[in-house]
Amino acid sequence: MSPRWNPNPDVRTGRHVVYNLHVHLVFVTKYRRKAFTNEMMTRCEEIMREVCADFEADLKEFNGEEDHVHLLVHYPPKVQLSKLVNSLKGVSARLLRKEYDAHVRRYLWGGHFWSGSYFAGSCGGAPLTLVKQYIENQKPPVG
Repeated sequence: MSPRWNPNPDVRTGRHVVYNLHVHLVFVTKYRRKAFTNEMMTRCEEIMREVCADFEADLKEFNGEEDHVHLLVHYPPKVQLSKLVNSLKGVSARLLRKEYDAHVRRYLWGGHFWSGSYFAGSCGGAPLTLVKQYIENQKPPVG
């Protein structure tokens, strides 16, 4: 390798792929109930880091408030995002309800923890206008 080559740690490689995929996820508690305590938030981050590791993904950032959490996840292309989300929400809901049962029952009932919906936004890389311009400026073969 050239000593001038400075690899970007976010650009990862597999056997047949080079990738840099990040997603911003937001999960909201059912009915937007303010169920989180600081201790629960810390435990939720631990759980979500473990789930990401199981998917060979990396939880880059985690934070939230009393009624929602934000995650920045770096994941490989073989991961189906909807399956990652289902595992993140399912495992965290099950463990948080189990470990903080008395507290959670005051805010949430019926076996629910998270709202059924979520936000997922791709992030990182060049802005779409720049990518579009780059593609438009490609020179097709002549002849």
